[in-house]
Amino acid sequence: MEQIRVGFAFCGSFCTYGKAMAALEQVRERYEQVFPIVSERSAATDTRFGAAHDFMREMERICGRRVIDSIAKAEPIGPKQLLDVLVICPCTGNTMAKLAWGVTDSTVTMAAKAHLRNGRPLVLCPATNDGLAASAQNIGRLLDKKNVYFVPFRQDDPVEKPTSLVAEFSLVPAAIEAALRGEQLQPLLLGPAF
Repeated sequence: MEQIRVGFAFCGSFCTYGKAMAALEQVRERYEQVFPIVSERSAATDTRFGAAHDFMREMERICGRRVIDSIAKAEPIGPKQLLDVLVICPCTGNTMAKLAWGVTDSTVTMAAKAHLRNGRPLVLCPATNDGLAASAQNIGRLLDKKNVYFVPFRQDDPVEKPTSLVAEFSLVPAAIEAALRGEQLQPLLLGPAF
């Protein structure tokens, strides 16, 4: 296992949590130190996709450590230089908007802000219904930011949800490796999955 310290943050997009958990498992198999991080909404919201408490316990089981679940717990990531890379998986349109415009009002955005101050890579794994609508400008802003990288993504359902984008979660480990080299994993835009 590599000694790279990876932060793995979850926010919203509850329908993708199964894929995000599989990605977390893949990352944990490769890296010894993985720190689970959750937004307040993720920590408190039970949905038809599962109970928040169950997701958090599974994250802790996979990573072998407690979930970072508050702004106060996330803030030391910067000054203590706790992470070598941070991935937000899934990363909602709401979180991308906050990152694009410098809003720090949740555990995940605080973790990202604190981490970026050290000039280290942030990897975003988008899952948003408005990626080709309201979130498009924020994705554009983030593509232009130093040390911000994306897991390659595609339209997940062009007919029923024509503005929706979702990352290829199986590429999270490869995107992390590329980001650690200072590279964007290519191709960024993937063809249809069907």
